[in-house]
Amino acid sequence: MKLLLGIDYGTGGCKTTVLDETGRFVGEASTEFQTFHDHPGWSEQEPQDWWDALKSALGKLAAKGIDLKSIAACALDGSTHNAVLMDAQYKPIRRTIMWTDQRATAECEALKAGWGEKIFSTCYQMPAPTWTLPQMMWLKANEPEVLEKTAHVLFVKDYVRYLLTGEAATDSIEAQGTLMWAMPGTTGTDGTTGTDGRWDAELVALSGLKMSAMPKIIAPIDVAGHVTAAAAAATGLPEGMPVVCGSSDSAVEDYGAGAVEPGDLIIKLATAGNVNAMTAAAHPHPKTLTYSHIVPGMWYSVSATNAAALCMRWFRDTFYGERGTGNGERGSLYSLIDAEATKSPVGANGVFFHPYLQGERCPYWDANLRASFTGVSISSTRGDFARALMEGVAFSLRDCYRTLEEMKLPVKRIFLIGGGARSALWSEIVANVFNCTVAVPQPGDASFGACLLAGTGIGVFTDVKDAVSKCLHIDRTLAPDPEAAAKYDHLFTCYRRLHDALAPVYTQRKEK
Repeated sequence: MKLLLGIDYGTGGCKTTVLDETGRFVGEASTEFQTFHDHPGWSEQEPQDWWDALKSALGKLAAKGIDLKSIAACALDGSTHNAVLMDAQYKPIRRTIMWTDQRATAECEALKAGWGEKIFSTCYQMPAPTWTLPQMMWLKANEPEVLEKTAHVLFVKDYVRYLLTGEAATDSIEAQGTLMWAMPGTTGTDGTTGTDGRWDAELVALSGLKMSAMPKIIAPIDVAGHVTAAAAAATGLPEGMPVVCGSSDSAVEDYGAGAVEPGDLIIKLATAGNVNAMTAAAHPHPKTLTYSHIVPGMWYSVSATNAAALCMRWFRDTFYGERGTGNGERGSLYSLIDAEATKSPVGANGVFFHPYLQGERCPYWDANLRASFTGVSISSTRGDFARALMEGVAFSLRDCYRTLEEMKLPVKRIFLIGGGARSALWSEIVANVFNCTVAVPQPGDASFGACLLAGTGIGVFTDVKDAVSKCLHIDRTLAPDPEAAAKYDHLFTCYRRLHDALAPVYTQRKEK
């Protein structure tokens, strides 16, 4: 049987999954990489670390007995907004500013004042520090020599795919994450129109980048190139193997979780947290993100928190006495955290956690917000803190969902995905906080979705929906406990009141 490889670049690590052509799970491996926070609010990564992480993860697959030479195709996905700036030889010029970076607040205010309506009507998004456009404007003001040297722009998955194939390209969903892409059917800020979307020349110029530096666009299921001899020697993958384009991690994981019909809803407990609603048409809203779906013609609306499972990783590293194994696997430390949190009751004995480790996106779009534990007493245990963290992230996701409720988007099925969903306790907390039944797909993550794109790209599956119907399974379904759900409904009100009380304090602190 043909083996299919999915390569997922989340914000914190690279995960690889191998399936056979029937969708049977063959193996997985992952490797974490570092994010650099040289200043408060900054988040940067070294592109070389992504390549090293892939080689490490592939080595782990081989160590598990998986014959890498039997892989027939691979596809990649990656966190979006993250521009890799390269010289004429495709060598990165500087670290990549990540989507969690919050430095470009002044640039966002300027964009909102002078360009807000035009950008929203063209790109379906409002300016925020997470987008590539304001990040590039910050560089134009503070490191202009970087943009002057930039001859090529790619994004995380595209850069790694370039190292595999020597071919440079991206897809339109990834391009939508830049705030420089005019959506299909819109009239751009430069006055041009197009049915398929296109780079907006005026917004690209505003960023300080050259139009010639922007990558060509191909479809997520297109074969983007083939593994070169040099890449084969470095990775163990077969020379000449087709490499399928892929797309953004959010789009691929929604697709891979089985959310392929309008009315499907995703709750995501990954490094970041999302509540994504699948729709038959675009529904732009100033407080959400709007993207095309992997399934042609569909869209999805995103209400997203900056930090979800990232909070757990931070908690592990900070409060459990060691930095973890560094291999990205769910190990004994996470099991210990779960065990201690389980001993704490609903409400964590009065401890609340707000997960604003890197400011916040939906629904507040406030870069000044900071994380906090409140309600701590002399009797609070480490287990209380652990449970409060899980509950706080769940409350943050429900806070995100409020906007989708206000938009009156239909919801028929709910899927819970992400590394955090592996925790039985955390999954239970989410079901109770949302007071709804949720299905946990298996495997249903982004690397699984990338496998399906790889298979579709080389003709193993008829189309992207056929791949999901043949390969995806539901691992378990969780129904809420009425008593716990009622308690969480009250606690969510307290959670929001705490946010409202603390938000002005963080703003005043920033002003000082």
